[in-house]
Amino acid sequence: MTNPYAYIDAEVLDIVDETPNIKTFTLRPESGIGFRAGQFMDVTVPGVGEAPFTPSSNHNTKDRLDFTIMSAGRVTKILHNMEKGGIVGVRGPYGTAYPLDLFKSKEVLIVGGGVGLAPLRALLYALFNNVGDYKKIIVKYGSKTPKDIIYKKEIDSWKARAAHIDIEMTVDVGDDTWKGSVGIVTTILRDLNLDMNNAVSIVCGPPIMMKFATFKLLDLGFADKDIYLSMEKNMSCGVGKCGHCRIGPYYACKDGPVFTYDKIKELPNIWE
Repeated sequence: MTNPYAYIDAEVLDIVDETPNIKTFTLRPESGIGFRAGQFMDVTVPGVGEAPFTPSSNHNTKDRLDFTIMSAGRVTKILHNMEKGGIVGVRGPYGTAYPLDLFKSKEVLIVGGGVGLAPLRALLYALFNNVGDYKKIIVKYGSKTPKDIIYKKEIDSWKARAAHIDIEMTVDVGDDTWKGSVGIVTTILRDLNLDMNNAVSIVCGPPIMMKFATFKLLDLGFADKDIYLSMEKNMSCGVGKCGHCRIGPYYACKDGPVFTYDKIKELPNIWE
């Protein structure tokens, strides 16, 4: 029987400092790993522990994986102290993916907050792979300050795709360098020019941001079934055994992390 907790070694090829506490790690697994945008993997620091992260790279690339990781606990702090050439473990992928086939011929609104842009980056790459399949792509992204924006250079390249994608960003608190909107991400969820009968929305970010973004989308006329949420709870084991990621009757690691709002809206404490 295959050990579901076995990982494969992966070399750290590159490390990019995104913000003071967020880094993007490019890993080269010793054998290729396929995934679909929205799924997650467990990254292991041998002898220390592991933590779940959603790849932020293009799912068409199997020999390299990007993970954008915030330093927030024991494993992530050790990862942040690693250097190029280090070895970590990777297992997975696990969970559900964004249903790209259902998005075809639709207008796609992507709403992200903070490091929640990481899973959405993988989604954007997946959309770009066949950009002609989608009628419209709009991205609304919020961060605390300009210094907390991830993928700064890459966002500029996305903006250059103006024929295919519309991007607007906001920050909670601006500074002398910031020329964009100031306010939480829901403040830029306006003037969308979307056909609500042919539109879907994908939301990923801190729970409180996802909560109020979802309520705003409902106010705008999105149907419950057309709001896709990346519910990244504590998905420790990845195989539905440890129970840490329970959402009512569901396990985020098996039944999610991608859920439509209509599937979970009646469950208690989904935003905690």
